[in-house]
Amino acid sequence: MIIPTLDCPSNCSYCWGSKKGSGIMDIEMIEQIVKWLDGFRDDYIHFTFHGGEPLLAGYDFYKKAIPMLKNAETHKEAGFSLQSNLWLLDEKLAKLFAEYGVAISTSIDGPKYINDHQRGAGYFDKTMASYKIAKENGVRVSFICTFTSYSKDHSDEIYDFFLENRFNLKLHAALPSMRDNNADPWALTPEEHGELLINLLDKYLHDLDKIEIKDFDHICKSSFLRRGTLCTFADCMGDTLAIGHDGNIYPCYRFVGMDEYIMGNVFDNPSMEDLKKSKPWKKLEEFRKFVDEDCADCTYMKFCRGGCPYNGIVATNSSKAVDPQCNAYKMIFKEVSERANKDFLKTSLPPMFGGNQEKSKNKPFTVMDLMLKQ
Repeated sequence: MIIPTLDCPSNCSYCWGSKKGSGIMDIEMIEQIVKWLDGFRDDYIHFTFHGGEPLLAGYDFYKKAIPMLKNAETHKEAGFSLQSNLWLLDEKLAKLFAEYGVAISTSIDGPKYINDHQRGAGYFDKTMASYKIAKENGVRVSFICTFTSYSKDHSDEIYDFFLENRFNLKLHAALPSMRDNNADPWALTPEEHGELLINLLDKYLHDLDKIEIKDFDHICKSSFLRRGTLCTFADCMGDTLAIGHDGNIYPCYRFVGMDEYIMGNVFDNPSMEDLKKSKPWKKLEEFRKFVDEDCADCTYMKFCRGGCPYNGIVATNSSKAVDPQCNAYKMIFKEVSERANKDFLKTSLPPMFGGNQEKSKNKPFTVMDLMLKQ
């Protein structure tokens, strides 16, 4: 994960991750990242540009950075994605991202009046205008929808918005702030989060052939495979690293800008063994060991892994605590498991879900259909 800056032109009410006036990465840093990766790993690598707002780095930065990263001989193959509010996207950037197959995720929290209540006046129109530019130039765009203490009461309307527009999406729950208190009034309790997921699953099972809600796809896949397939529910240590604008290396983008979680710097060319000697790595190891012991008897431990380490460690200031949303995860995994068992008992050979399959107007798909979707 490459974080060109923590700065962002928007001012979302519940945001805890951006930092106004932070520095912006230059192309020399990308050159150093390529040098650092030489000999670090030689397998497939996926670069995600995140922030803050990564498009603040500008067209010239990406015009040089993407081919430099893609064509480097430090890895077998490279993929790209980018998380952005899209406000700064223009036709030149869109054509560049389309050329290199950069998949974009952007955040919209539902219809305009709901979204702008949470993210600020004008946000919806700016993002949707740039989404049109992306779409016209062949860029793949999916959406992230954050549910808050306000928007949870509008979940039906929000779901209908994404369904009517055929927008594929990922769900986020607003969490208590990890760095200050601006996000706290917007946060969902675990119980509210769990109930929201169950209600949205009910709706989604009527529309598997129309849209994708990636969280449910991964939750069901995780239950089926008995291992986490989404970063929240997977042991991500060592497979995910984040680099800030100044070359500092962190365990994940969520830690960027927090000095106590710096594992090294790309200019020092640290090896994986060097990173493992750092204090942040040891703290994550403590989290892993705690989960192995504390969650050992949990039915969902193999495909949850205690949730997000960042949530667990930073929210509680301790490496001996699971993700505070643990109860929400238990609620949705329990719901999926029980439905899957009932579906399985109905037939010894569940129907395979196909992209062109049609369902009865009155009969929803089942959780087993969702598990077998991909």
